[in-house]
Amino acid sequence: MHRWAMTATDRPRPASGPSAPVAAFRFGTKAETLDRLGGRIAGARIPELCYFSVAAWAGDRAGILDRVCRQFGAARLAVRSSATCEDDAQQTLAGAFHTRLRVDGGDPAAVAAAVEAVIASYAGDPADQVLVQRMLSDVAMSGVVMTHDIQHGAPFYTIEYDDSSGKTDTITGGTRAFKAVQIFRHADPGDIESGRIARVLALARELEAVCGNLPLDIEFAMDGAGALHLLQVRRIGLQRNWLAGTEKRICRRLEHVQAFVDDRARPRPGLCGARTILGIMPDWNPAEIIGVAPRPLAASLYRHLITRRVWSRARELMGYRRLPAEELMVMIGGRPYIDVRNSFNSFLPDGLPAGIGNALVDAWLDRLDARPELHDKVEFEVATTCLDFDFDARMAERYPGLLGADDLAAYRAALTALTRRALDPGAVGTLARARAEVAARAAARGRLDDRVVALKGPHGLHAAVDLIRACRRAGTLPFAVIARHAFIAEALLGSAVRRGALAPDRLRAFKRSVRTVMGDLAADFAEVCRGAADPAGFLARYGHLRPGTYDIMSPRYDRRDDLFDRTGAPAPVAGAPFAPTAAEAAALDRLLAESGLDGVDAAGLIAYARAAIAGREYAKFRFSQYLSDALEALADWGEYLGLSRDDLSYLPFDRMRDALIDPVLDDADLYFLDRAERGRRAVRQSQALKLGYLIRDRRDLYVLRLHRSAPNFVGDARIEGRPALLQPSAPAPAGLHDRIVCIENADPGYDWIFTRGIKGLVTKFGGANSHMAIRCAEFGLPAAIGCGEKTFERLSSAALIEIDPAAKLLRPVTTA
Repeated sequence: MHRWAMTATDRPRPASGPSAPVAAFRFGTKAETLDRLGGRIAGARIPELCYFSVAAWAGDRAGILDRVCRQFGAARLAVRSSATCEDDAQQTLAGAFHTRLRVDGGDPAAVAAAVEAVIASYAGDPADQVLVQRMLSDVAMSGVVMTHDIQHGAPFYTIEYDDSSGKTDTITGGTRAFKAVQIFRHADPGDIESGRIARVLALARELEAVCGNLPLDIEFAMDGAGALHLLQVRRIGLQRNWLAGTEKRICRRLEHVQAFVDDRARPRPGLCGARTILGIMPDWNPAEIIGVAPRPLAASLYRHLITRRVWSRARELMGYRRLPAEELMVMIGGRPYIDVRNSFNSFLPDGLPAGIGNALVDAWLDRLDARPELHDKVEFEVATTCLDFDFDARMAERYPGLLGADDLAAYRAALTALTRRALDPGAVGTLARARAEVAARAAARGRLDDRVVALKGPHGLHAAVDLIRACRRAGTLPFAVIARHAFIAEALLGSAVRRGALAPDRLRAFKRSVRTVMGDLAADFAEVCRGAADPAGFLARYGHLRPGTYDIMSPRYDRRDDLFDRTGAPAPVAGAPFAPTAAEAAALDRLLAESGLDGVDAAGLIAYARAAIAGREYAKFRFSQYLSDALEALADWGEYLGLSRDDLSYLPFDRMRDALIDPVLDDADLYFLDRAERGRRAVRQSQALKLGYLIRDRRDLYVLRLHRSAPNFVGDARIEGRPALLQPSAPAPAGLHDRIVCIENADPGYDWIFTRGIKGLVTKFGGANSHMAIRCAEFGLPAAIGCGEKTFERLSSAALIEIDPAAKLLRPVTTA
């Protein structure tokens, strides 16, 4: 059987109105569905097509080939799969079969070879079909629309599109970076700023109406003249896995989220700024440290140790503004957000008049609003946190006319005093004091260790509380001070490069010369792997470390059996010693004097930066020991009660701690197990709620611009495994079983990997709508699709990596 079709624009349209009801739509194969949609939609054209079965091709190959060539002439063709099993209601088999694009229709041999290639990818059913279509030219935009979230059925349209390559298959093939937006099904049309996106959304809604309001996977393209073309429509096969009532729950929760965001944005006593913005990556960057969707224990510990009070107290000690009792992080639907207004207030020098502070904070918020891509670099590209060497030029460039001459002079003077104080090289300087505090507490650690060792089993909770208290006082507070100094050092040296006092490669050489405790770890690890050092000695120093510092589910180094599985690990190459040349020193001295920072010279500035950068790593190393031991004490206490680490991960720390002063008047195991189960349910339910990386106002709750280098997670299970990097041009390595495969593109050409018993998948490019994302969802395979170039390089070269889709975490466990 074969069928020939006219272009969609040539098809007669059915009559409309009450007298001509539209028949219920019936899905078929990919080709049949497109053919049946002809004449039933107004929002897009369907490229001219024909299709035929494998049996028909086998019986009349020459006749079909002749008719194809006569119909399309010398046009470029897309020869596509249209198997009977490909797009049914239960599965899509997305990308499982071959497609040949840009086939020369004027070359019968080329057309025949393309048809044979598609047929060869089938399993042998003679009813399978081959779809031939005229290729679009002048493609200005192409992409995919999912009318629901494919994992949970959340009521959001996900539109991923490419508007720069001129191709139609970059999204499904996951072959490059793309743009993406998620739109709540009931969003106000006025919230959609892009006319192109509005038209694509209108097409999706039209197709839903025609197809019976089923969840759909839609491929589209737009030509240079602005006409939309429909390339494919199929049902989302994963609908069977969705929980009933998801849409109602999400609608109700979004109402509560909007009320919270509106309330948070109101003016607040003691704070500068007329509104706020919420983000997952500004300032203390919870997305990187605890993940986008952390479990309750990790989130509560981060709040307790950093974002409740330590963050602002550290800055007050350094001369920044004294703030009211405001927390830095808020939790929305289980996701951590930094309150950017609070953050920006903490960057104002203490004593700055409120009028100047209000003008600065509002201007910084406006810049972030207009440039949301700066959300992960607000300290350098939005706010001003110290007096660097191009302060005047950057104020004039970014915020011209914001402050009058007198106010600008007052602001500059306040920043100068704050920065001079930070650069104080004496023993009373805040950097020196914080480093001394870390060293002193490290030396005195033994006394606390003795107490902790004595508190086992039922008393493990006492030990954990003691350790967390010590961690906050003697660990995270000095760490926060030193970390802020490291930011100041980065700002000063970066501005020295922009002013020409240092060349960029010289700044890189300086940074390579800074030896940190993490550099020591890498060198010691290589020694152990080569058999030149004792593993016990390594673990005695580094055993407390864990990839997820706040995550009780993340095993410590000293509790891993696979830590030293790498043989012959290369030792890191140390950077050469660095000292500024005479010319560099003279240039830096001039900048310091010109800026009023003449309390130090060039050598002092370099020494300050070295102390801050190395000190930050050492302070984190030390405070993480308290925290890591506290997590183990909690695990010991939980084991006594019959609570697993998984159970504990769903319990907020504050609730466990309060049991020491507000006793549980019930069986403790049943009480905490019930609380843990509530936490699990809350986390599961929150996963369907879609929230963006930046919430500027209510619009961002309903129209979400997706962060391009944020992975699209698939699956639920947390996994660890050794990565296996597959190169497009290299032969596949042996032994992929139980490995986490790393590929650059979410390309359906890699579909064979699912037959090798792999443990998980990471791709550099690709999105939630790519073939590989759909295939992983169908298989229930944990995956991180489209993690971006830098993250991909770091992971693919690691010894062991972790994917935790529920917490939206992707990270190396041990480095190569």
